Amino acid sequence: MPPPKAKNKKSTKSSKLRAISDKRGDSQVPVDLQQLLLNIFKNSFSERLHANIQPLLQEVKGHLYNRDFLTAFGRDDYLEAYAARWSPSRALGYLQVLVNVQDRLETISKSSNEENKAAAKVVCLGGGAGAEIVALGGFLNLLNRSTNAGVPSRIVDIVAIDIANWTAVVENLRQNIVTAPPLSNYASAAAHSANSPLAMTENLVVSFHQHDILSTDFAVIGPLIEDAGLITIMFTLNELYSTSLSLTQKFLLNLTRRLKEGALLLVADSPGSYSTVSLNGAEKKYPMQWLLDHTLLRQGSKGEEPMWMKIEEDESKWFRLPPSLSYPIDLENMRFQMHLYRRI
Repeated sequence: MPPPKAKNKKSTKSSKLRAISDKRGDSQVPVDLQQLLLNIFKNSFSERLHANIQPLLQEVKGHLYNRDFLTAFGRDDYLEAYAARWSPSRALGYLQVLVNVQDRLETISKSSNEENKAAAKVVCLGGGAGAEIVALGGFLNLLNRSTNAGVPSRIVDIVAIDIANWTAVVENLRQNIVTAPPLSNYASAAAHSANSPLAMTENLVVSFHQHDILSTDFAVIGPLIEDAGLITIMFTLNELYSTSLSLTQKFLLNLTRRLKEGALLLVADSPGSYSTVSLNGAEKKYPMQWLLDHTLLRQGSKGEEPMWMKIEEDESKWFRLPPSLSYPIDLENMRFQMHLYRRI
């Protein structure tokens, strides 16, 4: 996981900023759904959030600043604190990204039916902190809101792979996604009647696998990725490139060979991310976007056509938290670059 950024910090209680807007118009995600996603995190980490979480967050930030990732993600309380603090706003941002490219996500957007009971498989590389999982739960909720009566709901199978042991965090979030949120003892009968989980257990399958994708034999990773309609690498790719350019390229090429035609790769990261690469003993900085395009879109040595097509990109975009949202601690707006590729 990447070090958290401390830019443009805004409280969800006092922010005067508008919700995200882009070339397609203002956010299409209802504010009530965004609040439901925040409540997933609030309920999952209620004890941690209502204790004095700030000293713990400072410890985590210090380890991340020093790039001591083994320590930063080596304790359960550090993992909970990270997920409670940095995953909520990212989950909302990722949900907006999914909505913006909804017309591309046919494997998720199409309803299941009697002839096609297969679930849409999504693999989240570096997704242990749960932002992608909760975002996909929200996306599924949004899709099912628009499903006509009598049409079977979508089914999504989420596979999260990460280097740290996020098992407890992932299971905690999954449980709160498929469980109706707690209500006050004073809630009305109508409120109790309308209370429902973000997603139903039978519609959202979540599993977590602890692997270092750069050092683990791809024979182990491959079966987890096979048949995926969507692969996400969110705020992780630049860290992979910084760790090892050659191993990251090797992994992406193995990924390419394993995925079926039509599969999508969605990448989001900090805008302007650069990785230092050593070539012939000299170091040079390359933009992450250039490295990714160079790996996926280049022709083969024998003139073979590229095996990926870039179908969406944005070099810099803001997701801004709606001011009406509420969360126990301050959250941050998110600035990111986004790239979407289709396997051809």
